[in-house]
Parts: sequence; C-alpha cells; structure tokens
Amino acid sequence: MNLRKRLLNRARNYKRLSDSELVELAKGGDKDGFGELYERYLEKIYNYVFYRTGNHHDAEDLAARVFFRAMAHIETYSERGVPFQAWLYRIAHNLVANWHRDSGRRKIIPLDEFVATSVRSHAPDRYAEDKQEREALLAAVRRLPEERQQLLLLKFIDGLSNAEIGAIMDRTEGAVKSLYHRTLIALREDMHGDGVEDSASDMYLSDSNEV
Repeated sequence: MNLRKRLLNRARNYKRLSDSELVELAKGGDKDGFGELYERYLEKIYNYVFYRTGNHHDAEDLAARVFFRAMAHIETYSERGVPFQAWLYRIAHNLVANWHRDSGRRKIIPLDEFVATSVRSHAPDRYAEDKQEREALLAAVRRLPEERQQLLLLKFIDGLSNAEIGAIMDRTEGAVKSLYHRTLIALREDMHGDGVEDSASDMYLSDSNEV
C-alpha cells in the first residue's frame, strides 16, 4: 500500500472515532486526532461566536482562540458528564464574555440574520410576506435576557438538542425545556402586546425535534 492510501485510510479511521477516543489521542500528542475534533466543531463554534459578536473578523479570531485554548489545556479536560463539544462551547462563551467586557460592547446577537435563518428553514414560502411579523419578533427577542437569546441561538442556529444545550449552559435537560417554554411564552406575550398574532413566534421558533 502506497503512502497516499495509508494516509487516506488513517484519515477515514479518525472520522470513525468518538470524541472521547480522539481526546485521548490528542492527550497523547496526536495532532491529527485533535485536527479531527477541530474539523468536527469549527463551523458550530464559529457560528456561535459570530452570532454573539456580529462580525466575521472577530468571530474568526475568537474561534481560532477557542481551539488554541482547548489544545493547550486538553490534558486537563475530563469528561465527567461534560462532553467535549460542551467544553468547547464553554470556552467560547468565556472568550466572548471577555471580548464584550474588554471592548465595552453591548451583548447583542445579530438577530436579523438569526431570524432570517429560522424563517428560511421553517417557512421559505412565507419569507417575503411576513416582514411585519419578523420585525416584531426581532424586537421581542432583543428584549430577552442574554441567557434566553443564547438558548435560541444554540437551538436554532447550531441545531443542538436540549441535552446538549444543558451541558453547555450547565443546566439539566428539563431545565432547558422549561427555560425554552418560558421564553416562548414571553415572546408570545410581548408580540401580542405589539398587536401581532400569537402564531408568529410559533412559526419562526417552533421546535420540530423536541418540546
């Protein structure tokens, strides 16, 4: 078997490994093992950071720092109920929090793109027809506490399950479900006060996979 085939087979084998197995390889100094973890989660971490910062330049820089920090501290990582993915998100959350604090920026998710993404994925045929409802939803989401905005981001942008979100936010799955339902109720009440039908928040933020 020539070198190229051996390298291709090795790459395929890495893709078959679980996160835990790759972490163990990375702890032993296997750079390719960590490289596979990087490829698995780069897009999700980048999206998370982008929607917390609002610009691509800072998102690229902070996402790179997330993985640099993870690689530097991989030997201290222990799963203990916190999956590697959740550990990465926690690092990202802390770096973004520091970024906001150091720069004095207000913590705002670029919600226009957030809602547009939700609309395109849930009701593309109505996208051009519901400008008023979208604007009302944007305004309502902006008024939510940061924690609830983060929940919506993890659920609808990164597509994470309630269990995965719970690991990231250090909450039980049941607590995440409860927070999500309270968030929807708050949005419905807020939008109803603006004279928008209650169904608007359900259409854009309905969760087809979990309740």
